[in-house]
Amino acid sequence: MKENHAAPSSYVGMWVTKDGYIRHELLPGGRYDEARGNRKSAYQGRYAIEGDHIEYVDDTGFTADGDFRDGVLYHAGMVLYREEKDDAKD
Repeated sequence: MKENHAAPSSYVGMWVTKDGYIRHELLPGGRYDEARGNRKSAYQGRYAIEGDHIEYVDDTGFTADGDFRDGVLYHAGMVLYREEKDDAKD
């Protein structure tokens, strides 16, 4: 995997499955944190993005990849959507 410490800002943020069970937080600097259900930080590691393709390497060495298409992340048979922050909270 190529080192990419400056992830495109358009992809940094939280990506979630429709049911909210799986959540990928793509952090600035090329790290990610994946939560599953009630298990926070189930997987952590680094990622690199080239164009619309993402490659993951978790901290145990497991690798996976995915692609961003039309604002959706397709990864390992999962479909993840960007979680928009609600800035209108009082």
